[in-house]
Amino acid sequence: MSGDRKRALVVDDSLTVRIYHSSLLRNFGYEVDTAENGLEALEMAMKRKYDLILSDINMPVMDGFEFVRKLRKLENYKFTPVVFITTLNSEEDKRKALMAGGTLYIVKPINLEVLERILKSIS
Repeated sequence: MSGDRKRALVVDDSLTVRIYHSSLLRNFGYEVDTAENGLEALEMAMKRKYDLILSDINMPVMDGFEFVRKLRKLENYKFTPVVFITTLNSEEDKRKALMAGGTLYIVKPINLEVLERILKSIS
């Protein structure tokens, strides 16, 4: 990428969460697209390359686990940071998220400071 802005994809079935996470990422200079489920996100990822993906887990049509498993099979997305941001807080959910190919697992709510630490840790 030659000087292009970094591009992020926010995947969540809640419009409020999509708007909030998008605004946080824009504060860090990301261009942001959103999807409301894993299937929509997967279709978007096949058309365009993202530098970062924030994904919920519980969503209709295709959940976050399945989305990330399928995403990781795409050549362009083997190493793209994927941060699960979810209300699920069990060790089993964390394990499943990492096994699916997630880079990090964060329990909602997320704020600017937490996101800043995340972005520093994965960049």
